[in-house]
Amino acid sequence: MKTWITQYIAAQHAALDSISQPALENLTLALQTVWREDRQVFAIGNGGSASNASHFATDLGKGASDTLGKRFRVLSLTDNVSWITALGNDYSYDEIYSRQLENYARPGDLVIAISVSGNSPNLVKAVEWANQHGLETAALVGAKRGRLAEISKHVLITEDTHYGRVEDVQMHLLHMLCYAFMELPELSK
Repeated sequence: MKTWITQYIAAQHAALDSISQPALENLTLALQTVWREDRQVFAIGNGGSASNASHFATDLGKGASDTLGKRFRVLSLTDNVSWITALGNDYSYDEIYSRQLENYARPGDLVIAISVSGNSPNLVKAVEWANQHGLETAALVGAKRGRLAEISKHVLITEDTHYGRVEDVQMHLLHMLCYAFMELPELSK
């Protein structure tokens, strides 16, 4: 057990260390632009990544916004079960996010897709829709990268394929995006 724990922790550190700091900085600055221009941020994911999207929307919408004074307009599209199931039932599960974007999104808004595989059809479809309609796009993906890494403007890759480790690093990154606005006064200008 002790060896497994030691190895797991070491692998977690390596996964976190694999993140590109310039890519994280670029996404932070894109988020700053969205905030300055009073644009909307949409977070999407499936399973644990859906929970991460919801957690991110809470932290950005409350914590970061409380610090800044001017509020982030942020919405996790993972949170309305009635709408998600209606869209999945009446159209297709692949359209649960793109159909919501049709209602909410405007050019210049930002979609953040969170996925370990990078190939979730509903996330890919949403990012494709966003690209076609003038939105900014970002993907947080694992080492497989997938289609999301090919089509998103901003990409943060965690160089690991272990779902637990990648999801943990992705939440770490989402927290960093929020705490940058809470702890760096220069971002509120």
